Amino acid sequence: MSTLEIHQIPVLHDNYLYLFKDPDSGFVGIVDPAVADPVVEKLDELGWTLTHIINTHHHMDHTGANLELKEKTGCTIVGAEIDAVRIPGIDIRVKDGDIYEFGAQKAHVFEVPGHTSGHIAYWFEDSDALFCGDTLFALGCGRLFEGTPAQMWHSIGKFRNLPDQTKVYCAHEYTEANARFAVTVDPKNAALQLRFEDILEKRKHLIPTVPSTLGEEKATNPFMRADDPGLQEALGLSGADPVAVFTETRARKDSF
Repeated sequence: MSTLEIHQIPVLHDNYLYLFKDPDSGFVGIVDPAVADPVVEKLDELGWTLTHIINTHHHMDHTGANLELKEKTGCTIVGAEIDAVRIPGIDIRVKDGDIYEFGAQKAHVFEVPGHTSGHIAYWFEDSDALFCGDTLFALGCGRLFEGTPAQMWHSIGKFRNLPDQTKVYCAHEYTEANARFAVTVDPKNAALQLRFEDILEKRKHLIPTVPSTLGEEKATNPFMRADDPGLQEALGLSGADPVAVFTETRARKDSF
């Protein structure tokens, strides 16, 4: 089976949009369009026609161009059933456990509350692609605007079960700031130290650090490792419940 062709579009200050195409059907989707013009420009450059918008959550820097793009192209908007009232122009409602068929491609839908109460993510297994919005970042996770630490730890746990080669197409270039924090709470993690140096070098030259892989995140992202003895020891929480460790890590990041 063919895989998705994916193009990353930087917009605003630090957002990433993802334009992707199923070669078999010709379907073209955009993930979380904050603004319309860069999407239209990329579509024109590639000679593609937009058929779908795929939303992860309702925040305006993820849905701001929904209606404009729908008016321009007649595209179909896909979003969370649980949060449908806050997704502008929604046509198709999906929920946890659904398999959303995008042409010949199939996306596993996960409800991942924490950042918002109705956040969802899409895992295209055959393309090793996870569109996770603001739930998981490279070396970080989203702020808990509408959810609890327990919810977010459970949500991230769903990603920990996915294959290591899965690419993490998160929605922001927050990696350098996340890395500077991560080394303060996990100072003995050799893999993290190496990744930190690589990130600093990339960002010095304005090279994107996204996508990462789930293998990298499992090894170095403190928000995926609340049950790791090394991280727990560094936080002074050896043997603690992972939710308590996650809660402390998130609190420290919020004031970092």
